[in-house]
Amino acid sequence: RGGVSPQRRTRRLMRARSVAASVSSPRVAPARSGFGVPRRARSSRLAPRAMSVPSDAARAVDFLHLTQALKTTPRTGWVNHGVDKPESIADHMYRMSLMAMVAAKSMPELNQDRCVKLALIHDLAEAIVGDITPHDPVTKEEKRKMESDAMRKMRDVLGDALGGEEIERLWHEYEDGVTPESKLLKDLDKLEMIMQAGEYERAQGKDLSQFFESTAGKFQTPAGRAWEAEIVGRRNKTA
Repeated sequence: RGGVSPQRRTRRLMRARSVAASVSSPRVAPARSGFGVPRRARSSRLAPRAMSVPSDAARAVDFLHLTQALKTTPRTGWVNHGVDKPESIADHMYRMSLMAMVAAKSMPELNQDRCVKLALIHDLAEAIVGDITPHDPVTKEEKRKMESDAMRKMRDVLGDALGGEEIERLWHEYEDGVTPESKLLKDLDKLEMIMQAGEYERAQGKDLSQFFESTAGKFQTPAGRAWEAEIVGRRNKTA
């Protein structure tokens, strides 16, 4: 496949920006009465309306529907490199969650449960804004704001009683990359990518060296460095 055209990528990014803007700056048009007078001016004459509060079940289902795009959106890097039938964002997140469960065992000082949660949450904002890469015409600051706004929307949809605050906090922990757990997860994000790159190379005869070169020397944890050496070593043997 030839990948996605620049025009199509630009349209997708514009839609993502629009969604993020609607989250951070909701626009409410003043409703008008049938007599041409803004309803806001006549509100004192109207009886207050009861606000319906969504049930926990409704909040949960609404939130889970939001995440459906993770299952259907292919990872941009593979699309841009013409990979046939590229994995989805959810595919990447699932294997990364397994990696977190396993890798944390070799670093007993870490909170294993939090590592798995970070893996499950780290790309959650992409359900709304899509998979934005460093090659897209979006600055790091703009990307961070778009994704932060998306996480705020998800928190509002789910509600704090069902974990909305925790999900947003975990996402910021991963993005900040300061805690030992988040440093491991940053390594695993890159490791899962180069594992997948090697699998696509072997299955489709592609040269995806760029992904290995972009991550070389950037691993922060003992587990990350050891796993990178194992993955790269196996790739070199089959080259």
